[in-house]
Order: sequence, then C-alpha cells, then structure tokens
Amino acid sequence: MSTRPRRSLRIRLTVVYASLLAVALLVYAGCVSVFFLHSLREQLDLSLDRDVEAVEGALTNSPNGQIALDSEEGEDQEDRFRQGFLLEVWLPTGSLADRSDALEGQQLGPAPTAGLSPEPPRSFRLSSGMRVRMLSRVHHLADGHPVLVRLALSEEPLWKEFWEMSAALGIALPIVVIGVVITGYLVAARALKPVDSMARRAAEITADQLHERLVIDNPDDELGQLGTEFNTTLARLESSFEQLRRFTADASHELRTPLTAIRSVGEVSLRKPGDEKYYRDIIGSMLEEAGRLTRLVDSLLTMSRADAGKIQLHLTEVGLVDLAKESASLLEVLAEEKQQTFRINGDEAITVMADRTILRQALVNLIDNAVKYSPIKGEVGIHITDDKENAYIEVQDNGPGIPPEHRSRIFERFYRVDKARTRAEGGAGLGLSITQWAVTAHKGEIGVHCDPGPGATFRIRLPKTALTASDLLR
Repeated sequence: MSTRPRRSLRIRLTVVYASLLAVALLVYAGCVSVFFLHSLREQLDLSLDRDVEAVEGALTNSPNGQIALDSEEGEDQEDRFRQGFLLEVWLPTGSLADRSDALEGQQLGPAPTAGLSPEPPRSFRLSSGMRVRMLSRVHHLADGHPVLVRLALSEEPLWKEFWEMSAALGIALPIVVIGVVITGYLVAARALKPVDSMARRAAEITADQLHERLVIDNPDDELGQLGTEFNTTLARLESSFEQLRRFTADASHELRTPLTAIRSVGEVSLRKPGDEKYYRDIIGSMLEEAGRLTRLVDSLLTMSRADAGKIQLHLTEVGLVDLAKESASLLEVLAEEKQQTFRINGDEAITVMADRTILRQALVNLIDNAVKYSPIKGEVGIHITDDKENAYIEVQDNGPGIPPEHRSRIFERFYRVDKARTRAEGGAGLGLSITQWAVTAHKGEIGVHCDPGPGATFRIRLPKTALTASDLLR
C-alpha cells in the first residue's frame, strides 16, 4: 500500500490554479514580447524609410562623374552617419560608389551582379557581430542613371530595449505568481471552510445521533447543496435505522407470542393429567401455534430475501382472471366458515408478463385480508380491467374500511390498524408489505381507496408490456 502523503484539497486547488495562471502569464508574456519586438522593428523600418528618402534626396553626380552627397547637406549627413547610419551606394556595373566610414570596411551585402533590385527590410549580423536592419532601394539620379542605395541601422538599441522589457516581465511574473499562490491558498481555505465544518460535524454523528444534522450557512451554493443532500441521507438513514429497530422489536414480539403459547400449553398439560382427547386438543393447539410461527418465519424470510434482491422473477404470460380464480379457491374454506361469497369478473383475455407464484401470493394476501375484515355473509369482489398500456386488479370488501390516518402506513411492516383483532385472527402485519414488494417487483403500483362508509378497495396496476431483465434490475 502506498505511503505517499496525500495533499489536501486546498493545496491541490492552489497548485492547479497557480499552474494554470503561470502558464497563462507565460503565454501572455511571450505574446507581448513578440508584439513588442515586432512594434520596435516597424518603428525602425519607418525610420529607415525616412532616412533612405533623405539619402536619395542628397545624392548627386559630381563634376568628375563620381556620386556624392549634396554639398549643403553633406556635413550634416556625415554627422548623422557617424551617429550610426550605415550606407552603401552601388552602381549597375557592380562597383561600389560610396560606403560610410561607420561600416569600417564591412559590406552590407554582396555586390549586385544581375542588375539592381530593391530588397525589403531584413535583419542580419555584420562580420563584426553587430545586429543591423537594412533597407535596399533603387534610386535614379538626376541624369537618369540608377544606383542601389543600401542603408542600415543598428538593432542594438532595439534589442537592449527588448531585453529590458523582458527582464521586467521576468521579475514581475514570479512575484505575481507567488502573490496568486498565497491569495489562492487563502481564498481556497476560506471557500472550503464550510467543508471542514461539515466534516467535523459529520464525524460527531454516530448511529445513536442520526437525528442530528449538518449546519448549512448557504444552502444555495454547491457546498450548501452537498450539505443538504448529506442531511437528506442522514434522514433516510435515521428512517431506515428506526424501521430496522421497529422491525426487530415487532419480529421479536411476533415470534415470542406463539412460542409463549406453545410453552404455556405444554407446561399446563404436564401438570394436569388427561385422557387421549385432552392430549389431542393440547397437541392441536401447539400445532396451531407452530403453524402460525412457521407462517411468520416464512414471511420474514420472504421479506429478507426480497430486501437482499435474491428473489428472481420467472416471467410467463399470466391470465389475470384465471389467476384470481385460482387465488380465491385457496381461501374458499375460510370464506365458507363466514358464509362469504366471491364475485370475480373481467375479460379472460387480459394477460400480463409476470411471475405467477409471486403475483398469486400478492393476490392471496389481499383476498385473505378481505375475507378477514368482511362481515359474515359478506361478499369479496375481484374485478379485472385494462386499458391500452396497463392491467388492473381490484379487490373489494365490505368490511369496516380503513380510517384516513392509517391509509398511508398500512403497507409498513408489522403495522396494524386494529392490532388486537389482527393478532387474534393470526395476522402479523406482513401481508400487505409482501404484496407491495411483489407488485413493485413487476414495475407496478398498489393503492387503497375507501369510499365514505364501509368497505375498502385495493387496486393493483401492472404494465402490459413485456418486462426485460434490465427492467427488473432497475
């Protein structure tokens, strides 16, 4: 495992920000330097152009046929040449007509051999190492003879100014970057201060303090949204822990009830002698409690496997009317004991892709509840309908109904509207939870509707389109 220390987020943010800024400043400095050098050379070219025009205006033919500067401006021009003007005048024959003393015998270029032609400004080094900028132009004298005028200016002042500017940038940029690093670190520390606060607060929240929440100064920014989502997660965890505690307590209570009954019946029967009929009754009572215990354990096992996602659906085409008749037949004995009747109606052609066993268990749970809560000689209605996209199963009883304050919680595990009555009739409060899971596993929905007066109607909606494996995993 790597032992390399991990840098904090504020340091990483500062390094990234400073690096990006440094790169940006270097690119900016490079662009400014190139532009500055180009601007200096443009100014030098303008100066060269003016000076060449001045030289052309001063060139004349002397009486002996040689080319010389005008006598009135000659001394002045010579003074200017001494200040850095570098001049060559070439004849069409390739011979040199004049060269300024400042060149000290160095040439500004080779002698023209194929006629005279102007050249655009260009930079180069003389043999002495001096950097110069030269402009060549063809000039026609008063008698019409052409000459090639080459005039150069030293670039040393230009480069000196350029390097001074570059040195200033080289000194200023590190100072700016250092200032940005310090400022960026302080800004990052201030910006991430709520994160530090939330982290310390989150570290203090334990499983016994899930009711606590993070303090959020600004819920509208990104960190505030993160804190809000964390608080929402804490609320879900608190609800899950509370549900788990309630589930554990209720499951323990439900398991203890039949076990206590079995133990009590056994202890009483051991203390009292009896005949065969007496012991048969005792054993029957114990078996009845054992059956209740088995059903409870099976329900708990089903819910546990469902929560773990270990129950796989085996989809087949299921006729809902046929499934309703099959489910009702399993409860005919209970219905006959209360002299109740089943009324099943619907189009037998209505089918869905579903796991027949799991969907039947959901429907059996609903019908079983309807039988339990419907009065003697009551009627349990099962209606199958559909539309273009969905199929619907409605289980209707004419029992006492469900009070409004209980309707939102009837699908919770171990929740009972009438706890005493439900336990007496053998219910553990898991049937509707299992039914809701079974319907949800088929990407359907279940709800309850109670009209004013007696009776309740549970309605299941199932999609008619075929479900795929990916649909079931979502």
